[in-house]
Amino acid sequence: MTSYFTTERHANRLRLRINTPRKASFDQTSKTYRRRMDPKPKFVLETEKYVEQLKRWPKEGKHILAQYDSETIIVYQAFRKEIAEYADKNGKFGGPLYSFERMSWIKTNFLWMMYRSGWAEKDSKQERILAIRLWIPGFLEILRVSYSRKDAYGPNGPQDGFGDGGVRLQWDPDHDPHGAKQTRRAVQLGLKGDILKSFNDDWIRDISDITDFVKEQRQFVLNNDLDSLVTPRETVFVPQNADLCRHVQIDVDDT
Repeated sequence: MTSYFTTERHANRLRLRINTPRKASFDQTSKTYRRRMDPKPKFVLETEKYVEQLKRWPKEGKHILAQYDSETIIVYQAFRKEIAEYADKNGKFGGPLYSFERMSWIKTNFLWMMYRSGWAEKDSKQERILAIRLWIPGFLEILRVSYSRKDAYGPNGPQDGFGDGGVRLQWDPDHDPHGAKQTRRAVQLGLKGDILKSFNDDWIRDISDITDFVKEQRQFVLNNDLDSLVTPRETVFVPQNADLCRHVQIDVDDT
């Protein structure tokens, strides 16, 4: 099997188990995940104490912090109730309130999602938090076609074969649980049009509503009890393709 990224040795962790009714299978011909209705094992979101994770996370630079395994990576999105319920039930997005022509932002970093949504309390359009298990080759394609601001690539623009899709790449300050800016940068990716349809139809393996978990952990933040705070376990995700790393402007430790 092709290796797409570097890994870090797993520490002891807790597990947040989320019931989901669907199962995905891999079609070697079309190279897409296809859903079927038979029962499946529970969606397992690995979690760990925030203070323990903080010890190993990079303190600065541009890094993709994420939870991932050999086939999938977790990304997060926040939506209004109706869109989230449709996605959680059907394993993909759709319904009368969802638009493929509107830019839809995904984030790999749980705490950045918490900052952006105010721990699901910011407004009614971000009251439900979804954890989306995404096929890694699809995520790498999103990175490949992404583009940043015009001056990010120099006078000649992106490398050939990169930055030619409908994905907006942004590196924003990461935030701690209370919302304070960090020196480290977190990535968010804005999708719309054809690439958003591929994300939805071909690359999503599972979707689960984790809002209850978010609200439980928010209480520790409100009580300033970060020693008790548990968040999804995240490590640094690094594509092995050096050209892709340069395109996305990831800070890679070569030592």
